[in-house]
Amino acid sequence: MNAHVSDKTPIKMLHDRILCEADTEAGERRSSGGIVIPATAAMGARRLAWSRVVAVGPHCRSVVTGDKVLYDPEDKAEVEVSGDVYVVMRERDIHAVAAERLGDEAAGLYL
Repeated sequence: MNAHVSDKTPIKMLHDRILCEADTEAGERRSSGGIVIPATAAMGARRLAWSRVVAVGPHCRSVVTGDKVLYDPEDKAEVEVSGDVYVVMRERDIHAVAAERLGDEAAGLYL
């Protein structure tokens, strides 16, 4: 599948690679009670991140452009294209997919 990351640079992902928007909210977070958690706060466990898929390679079977995917930020590779930062990963490095199209396949959880 082709994706136009910018008007000047068309990008075609190869094999099972996925291109996602970089996490712009990697700094401060808010708890469900509204408490601000600074980026410097130590986490006891690894924290996974959600990102929107911008482009997918021809061998991706479970992910399409526009899906939200859950991945480990420590296992990512970043690339800058026309001043914007994107994340490149393999489909097998994704832990979950969130999309309206999944419908009956979902496990009963909703974002």
